Amino acid sequence: MHQIKVDHLIQILKDSEYQIEEDFRLEVNSEYLKGKGDELLTEIFDSLGGSVHHLPLLERLKFDFKINRFLFIYDDSVHFNRYRLSTLKSDLYETFSFTWSDAYKRLCRTFEKDCLKSGLQERVWYGPPIAEKVFGKSEEPGDLSGNGSSGWKLNAYNDAQYDLLTRLHGYKLIRIPVYENIMTGGSLKKIDDLLLNPKEETFQAIKNWLFRKLV
Repeated sequence: MHQIKVDHLIQILKDSEYQIEEDFRLEVNSEYLKGKGDELLTEIFDSLGGSVHHLPLLERLKFDFKINRFLFIYDDSVHFNRYRLSTLKSDLYETFSFTWSDAYKRLCRTFEKDCLKSGLQERVWYGPPIAEKVFGKSEEPGDLSGNGSSGWKLNAYNDAQYDLLTRLHGYKLIRIPVYENIMTGGSLKKIDDLLLNPKEETFQAIKNWLFRKLV
């Protein structure tokens, strides 16, 4: 479902003045993390209860699409919960300015119940084997007491890695939450609904909304 909505968005943008690079991959240069970057990431890792001596680092970042030096990710409901909120309160978001960070804090507080609906699948709740290795054993799906969900913690940690690493590599990351609303036809509509079943009369409004982010 995620890819369908992203594909619809890319198709809407295709006839614009901007060149769009789909499914962009960024190879990570870990040297960029040395010093302050390591400190920022360590704080986040520790706040999530991480317990290994060496920070697990992503080697490659994958984005839905790229426009010039702007990288875009469409965030589904599993990205909005208490663990992601914890990362957003860290020094990383004081050191660097992200236009969407305050909105994401509000969304994490408001929509964790949606994350509980969509994030109970074993592959999300428990995550890959590294999730338990670095964040400990998960509780039963849906139980956020005790150690909660290692899979959710890993997602939150990786989201923070994306935020930091894109900035260190000289890009600007634009995150699009499923809950964002745009004005079209005289009323606010959720972008997620518009992209699920796009209609031609909304195309220009969607283009205007997204291109305003290129600043």
